[in-house]
Amino acid sequence: VEFLYCDLASMKSIRQFVQQFRAKNCPLHVLVNNAGVMLVPERKTEDGFEEHFGLNYLGHFLLTNLLLDTLKQSGTHSHSARIITVSSATHYVGKLHLNDLQSRCSYSPHGAYAQSKLALVLFTYRLQHLLTANGSHVTANVVDPGVVNTELYKHVFWVVKVIKWMTAWLFFKTPEEGASTTIYAAVSPEMEGAGGCYLYNEERTKSADVAYDEELQRRLWTESCKMVGISDEASRLP
Repeated sequence: VEFLYCDLASMKSIRQFVQQFRAKNCPLHVLVNNAGVMLVPERKTEDGFEEHFGLNYLGHFLLTNLLLDTLKQSGTHSHSARIITVSSATHYVGKLHLNDLQSRCSYSPHGAYAQSKLALVLFTYRLQHLLTANGSHVTANVVDPGVVNTELYKHVFWVVKVIKWMTAWLFFKTPEEGASTTIYAAVSPEMEGAGGCYLYNEERTKSADVAYDEELQRRLWTESCKMVGISDEASRLP
């Protein structure tokens, strides 16, 4: 096991990481997008993005796009490279504000978190569409890990923390249990060649209706490219 440093809240760090990884000339068969913050107070990343949207979504958007060539070269007809992005059931109540993705007009920790998780689902579906259109041996799926007992809840109200402490053993998954669907998406033979799926408890299920809006997927993709400073070659595809 080898570790390379990458701060998903920093576009500069992401680009440096990709350069270091490429220099190793290693194949890339599985990419798991799993970094995240939840319900943090209003603050910005070093690039000036609202932290939920900048770290949870834009960081993964840039990282995935910069690694796409390596993923395409690593996938084969019989063994596709796989991209797994971790979202949340919170995306069901999320609203994507294309005119205010940074939540500048009205900031709500819950709203900003839910928006970032919805954006990840929209991104995954658009990415799979583009991969299919290009005939790439790469699949993209999105995972809901469930309610997992981790430090992600450190910014919730103290009352919620007490309830969590008292009931975690009954209602919360362990980190190992929470990782099971991500691992399933990454290595299961049943998922070979399958992309554009929303997975929960190792089963394909339906995401929020709005996530299937192809026009919204395209518009988010185009805007995301502008925000992270990469070319939007995908805009020329159907």
